[in-house]
Amino acid sequence: MRRRTGLGWWAILLTGLLVGCRPAEREKPPQVVTLAMGYIPNVQFAPFYVAVDRGYFAGEGIQVQFNYGWETDLLKLVGSDELQFAIASGDQVLLARSQGLPVVYVLNWYRRFPVCVVSLAETGIHQPADLVGKRVGTPALYGASYIGWRALLEAAGIREADVQLISIGYTQVAALSEKQVDAALCYAMNEPVQMRQAGRQVEVIYVADYVNLVSNGLITNEKTINQHPELVQGMVRATLRGLAYTLDHPDEAFEIALKYVPEAASDAQTREVNRAILEESVAFWRAEAGQLGRSVEAEWQASQRVMEQMGLIPAGGDVAAMFTNRFIVEVRP
Repeated sequence: MRRRTGLGWWAILLTGLLVGCRPAEREKPPQVVTLAMGYIPNVQFAPFYVAVDRGYFAGEGIQVQFNYGWETDLLKLVGSDELQFAIASGDQVLLARSQGLPVVYVLNWYRRFPVCVVSLAETGIHQPADLVGKRVGTPALYGASYIGWRALLEAAGIREADVQLISIGYTQVAALSEKQVDAALCYAMNEPVQMRQAGRQVEVIYVADYVNLVSNGLITNEKTINQHPELVQGMVRATLRGLAYTLDHPDEAFEIALKYVPEAASDAQTREVNRAILEESVAFWRAEAGQLGRSVEAEWQASQRVMEQMGLIPAGGDVAAMFTNRFIVEVRP
């Protein structure tokens, strides 16, 4: 009896050792996720580079692959589940939802709408009322810049006919410097930063100071939320940690970004400009305590109202279905 009992214990121990060595119980490989960026590699994507470099995505069991480019039908791909995640702005979500695409905004990145009106200081344009009777250049008569322009006019009580709006393409710096226009619609972290770095004195009217529309954030679709909520949660948490770290450590975040965008430091001047671009971007990403990543319904309603007035979307869309704060958590980088 004793002998059999002893053999039984050895058998149990041996079995346990063998089970502990089974390959099936090794750590699962990370899930590969493509994140469509909608733009070329840029230091403005620093929070995402930080989240990869510091292992925040890896800690969620996710391996992110950045997909760059100017994809015009980006949200159609997300809505059809050909892509699960993308970076896009609120106006794109509003357009997509009006077309029946089940896309959902799950993380707010830009706390302030970054479109602005830039002029040379010598023109004396300090507020929206000063634009009356002036020539204002716009990259195009569509997109976020144009929507921001229309929102600014509405908020300031200015009629469209009172300002001469001119389509100038993406030539704002040259058009302003050569005085082809009196002011131009720009992104706050791009053209005005470049002009300041070149020694030009500029005045900037920020649309967000008059009406704050929904800007860039993380987008997914209803299918992914319903079938893979843990994946959405992991993407959101890792992104928030990358964003929080960037806000707290912008110098280190810039150095990390240069690993992904080495051309941003091809020479001393280029490096200085890109560092200034990141610094300006950080100002648009900051949030009050506990609000990082959260969407504000009033901003969605303001964006919807402007786009309805422009005839871009039909009236009556369900704003509450377009975004969710369900996955937002407080994080520590």
